[in-house]
Amino acid sequence: MSTSFTKTRSFQTVLPSPISMFVSAVTCLSLSAIAPNLVAAQPVQPANPSPAQPLEPTKPNSLENSVFSIAGGQRLMSESMAAIGQQNYDLAVTKLQDARQVFNQLSSFYQELTTSFSGIDNRISDSHRRKALQSAQLRDESTYQLAVVYRAKNQPELAVPLLVQLIRSQAPTRDLGQQAYQQLFELGFVDTAFVRPSATAPKP
Repeated sequence: MSTSFTKTRSFQTVLPSPISMFVSAVTCLSLSAIAPNLVAAQPVQPANPSPAQPLEPTKPNSLENSVFSIAGGQRLMSESMAAIGQQNYDLAVTKLQDARQVFNQLSSFYQELTTSFSGIDNRISDSHRRKALQSAQLRDESTYQLAVVYRAKNQPELAVPLLVQLIRSQAPTRDLGQQAYQQLFELGFVDTAFVRPSATAPKP
């Protein structure tokens, strides 16, 4: 009887229990459900990743070839002088009007930058102030040339307002202001000539 009991006991230890079979089945199902997600979650690496290309910084003076710059306005003035030499006054007027508008806007913008940087960075503020003055001077020069072209076209009613604006901007004691007043005198808009007093002349 003891031998039979021993064989039966050994046989029972070999067979897996129902609980262990259930756990093994659940484990297999869990791994099969998780494995696809693990594969999908892996990032795809390129075979030969290319290095990122650095962005090129904006080059200074990139507006030099544009009309909206001091150099661009000066080109318009040169083109207007060429048109005047060919007696193409209509084209000269168009070029001078464009140049005058460009210089006027540049002067205004540089003046705003001058004010913005005043007391913060005087080096930058002074640089913009010089450009504002340069733009204003070129604006007045184009204004004078435009008034002269209007005179050549026999349109004094268009020349006079420009000359008066020019005198206010330049003042009569400066060369361009004195020339503008002389134009008004020649047109008959004013009847009193102006002679700029010499710096060496004795004061009355």
